[in-house]
This record gives sequence, C-alpha cells and structure tokens, in this order.
Amino acid sequence: MKKLWSYALMAALSVTVLTGCKTSTSASSDTSAATVEAASEAANDDVTSKEDTSSENTSPETDASREETSAAVSDTENSEENVNENEDDIEIEAVDQNGAQIRIGSLKGPTSMGLVFLMEMSENGKTANDYEFTMVTAADELLPKVISGELDMALLPANVASVLYNRMDGAISVIDINTLGVLYAVTADDSIRSIADLKGRTVYMTGKGTTPDYVFRYLLSENGLSDSDLTLEYKSEPTEVAALLQQEDGAVGVLPQPFVTAACAQNKDLKTPLDLTAEWDKTQKSSSSPSRMVTGVTVVRNDFLEKEPEAVKIFLSEHEKSAAYTKEQTQKAAELVVKTGIIEKAPIAELALPKCNITCITGTQMKDALSGYLQVLYDQDPKSVGGELPGDEFYYLP
Repeated sequence: MKKLWSYALMAALSVTVLTGCKTSTSASSDTSAATVEAASEAANDDVTSKEDTSSENTSPETDASREETSAAVSDTENSEENVNENEDDIEIEAVDQNGAQIRIGSLKGPTSMGLVFLMEMSENGKTANDYEFTMVTAADELLPKVISGELDMALLPANVASVLYNRMDGAISVIDINTLGVLYAVTADDSIRSIADLKGRTVYMTGKGTTPDYVFRYLLSENGLSDSDLTLEYKSEPTEVAALLQQEDGAVGVLPQPFVTAACAQNKDLKTPLDLTAEWDKTQKSSSSPSRMVTGVTVVRNDFLEKEPEAVKIFLSEHEKSAAYTKEQTQKAAELVVKTGIIEKAPIAELALPKCNITCITGTQMKDALSGYLQVLYDQDPKSVGGELPGDEFYYLP
C-alpha cells in the first residue's frame, strides 16, 4: 500500500507541475527561439493563446508547466478558509485600488508561487495597483499576448525572456528575478558529497541540449570535470529518472522540484547531496559581480513601463512582499498554491516550496545575477538566448 501511494504521488506530480520545477526537457537548444517565432507570427495574425501549441521550451520550468494541472476541490476549499483567517501575517497595506491596471501572465509553477499572496491580496482589494492575472501551463501561451500587448507583464523562464527580447527588438525589460535554480542531484549513495565525486559515475537527467544540461556541464567544467569523466544518460521525463533511482542502487539523478520531493517521499534512502544552485554560488565566490543560477524572471513591455513607471515600482514592492510571504509563511502559502491550482495537494506544496528558491531580486544585483547566467548559456549555444546577449537596456535599474 505504501508503494502504491508513492507511485500515485509521483503520477499526480507528473501532471501537476511547476514552472521552474520543469518536467521533460527533451527539446533542442533552438526550441525557445522557435517558440518565440511562432508566438510572434500568432500575434501578428491576431491568434490568441486559446489555440493549441506544440513547441517546447528549453527551461526546466516551462517543460513541466506545459502539462495539465488539476487542483483538488476539497483541498482548495479548506485552504481558502485557512488563508483568509491568516492573510495579515505579512501585510500588503490595505489601500484603495486607485493605481494602474496591470495585466500579468505567469506559468503554473514556482514563478507563480511567489505571486499567490499578491493574487489573494488583489482579490480582496488590498493592493495599490489593480491586477489582472492570467495563469497558463506553457510559455508559448503567454508569448503571443506579450507580443500583441494583451499582457503588460509576464513571468517567464530566464532564457525565454532573452529570446523574446531579441525577437521584439528590445521592446521589453526585465524587472526582477522571481525564481533561482530548482535542480538537485538525488541519490542514496552517501559517497556523493561534491561535484568531483561524480567522476566515473552515470548521471541520469532530462533535456539534452537544454538549459539544465548547459547548467550541469558548466558546473562540471568549473569543478575540473568534463562529460568525458562521467556518463550522462538522458531521459525524456523526470518520472523516468525518478524510477531509475528506485531501481538501481547508488544511481545518481538530476531532477527539478517537485520531482525531488516526490522521489524522496517514495524512497527514504534518497538524499539531495548537491543543490545545483548552491554549487553555482560556490563558483562565484571570487567574483566582484557574481552571477546566479536563474530559473524565472519578470518582464514588462517598455510601452507600459514608460506610461506607468510608478505602477511598475509599486508592483516590485508588492511582489517582494508576496515572495517573502511564500518563504516565511510556508504552510499558509501552500494553501494558496493549492487554491490557485498550481499543485494539487498542500502537503506536497509545503515540502517543495522551501526548495524552489522563490525570490524577488531587483536592480544591479538582478543584472549581475542574470547577465552572468545568460553568458553561460550563450557560451554553450547562442541560440539558447536568442542568438545575442541582451544589452544593458534590457535590465531595469530604477
């Protein structure tokens, strides 16, 4: 019975998933550009995101969010009652909604997890701006709306934002980083304590020629290894990697959240000795302007930014408070995550939330963190960021 529950849990997660906690990453490195190109054509033809799309993105976030999400109604009803009782633990001041209307698009995943408290406050009239939120399961549903002007802001995978910037001839700006890395090495082998310990091993992961692959190869290089020092075996879905971790003693897999949480729930012997975000940070210790491992960012159309600069500043303040709530009030935030349909079960959301690296980084720190990350992707494949690195004007520095 316990094993059946574990497999049911994994199956539920495979259709729930989270942006930034992406699932299959089997697309090639130029699929983000293809997605943006298709979105641009759709926008030009006045095609909305109601149409089905099949293009894949190269981020660990968008592949997972592509899959359909089904929230449990009973959990949602219970969580709504609990959240309404405790929503003032971190306050966004109750004010008249006399600010600008902002239409925001996001993905069902970690990037939206940092917004759930803001969504709740907006619904209750406790935000300065008047927000209209659109949450979808795939980035290619958002892109036509950004290009056409149906959305003012969008929360996107970092590399997709760069591709979109290039495709729109610089008509968007990035205003914050909303999610850092969500990738972890998972194994039951206690001898794995560092990247160097992976030498001679087989590592299972998803997404050859995608951003997780590029990140992992970069970390190998920074630790004196190359792919010739170990065997990289790619699978099409995180659930396949998780299954191998159950079947093979000492197997090592690289997985995103929430699949890490699900795999460890299935097998109590599994551990996460390597947080790839922390491993990235180690490589930056001597840098005067350290980069970070970035999953998601928030972008704004420049025409809206020029028209409503104060509204953008207010959003950043409210987004920061919302992200803080998600990190500091994990149980209550998990209930909101269920209410908004991002994850089906609050216990899983509560376990995964602290490991999804939800944040709100702005200004010069944002520019340093993101520009260095995009440089790493560009060095491995320029197509992964749209062919060119964004210029300084891409970064909003109020």
